[in-house]
Amino acid sequence: MGTRKGSRDWRFDSGRLCLDLVATGADARGAGDPLDRADLLADWLTAAGAVPRGTLLTGVDGHWLTRFRELRTAVDRLLTAQLGGRGADGALERVNALAAGAPPGLCAVRARNGALVRGLSTEPDCAALLAAVARDAVELLTDPAALAGLRRCEGDDCRRVYLDTSRGRRRRWCSSEVCGNRERVARHRRRHAAGPGP
Repeated sequence: MGTRKGSRDWRFDSGRLCLDLVATGADARGAGDPLDRADLLADWLTAAGAVPRGTLLTGVDGHWLTRFRELRTAVDRLLTAQLGGRGADGALERVNALAAGAPPGLCAVRARNGALVRGLSTEPDCAALLAAVARDAVELLTDPAALAGLRRCEGDDCRRVYLDTSRGRRRRWCSSEVCGNRERVARHRRRHAAGPGP
């Protein structure tokens, strides 16, 4: 998945829209919430593929920010409970309630080159986009094959949850290029700090 460019560089290593939303909180690491401004939320929604590029999101405001952070918290609680074999009933009720809403209506539109591309029938409102992300969480949590691949990154200072779709399901990091590389560099430094062997 990797990073897609926008007004902020976002990482999409998780494998699902709902996991990528949760990762926006995992990336904060004391640097402040990356979804603390309306323009950043609009940027994330486009970069994550929740809306097609070029979609107008003029209604994004503080209310949207609050609701998306609440959904992020609920999905994070559900994932943490799932990985730990526990329940999170309040979070489940919240996600189910949001998933019951209607997602944005899709349509096919002609691009400048004449190809058909995905568009939305109207500018989406907050409830429709929350429903799209919440439905993705419901689909993930009710799919046994996907749940079997749900992992938490083993990287230092990383708490991202991702889908391990690798052959053999041995992936240890949300991103080999980011957390995996950090681990390899740390291992190299530890070996060289220990000095030559006997």
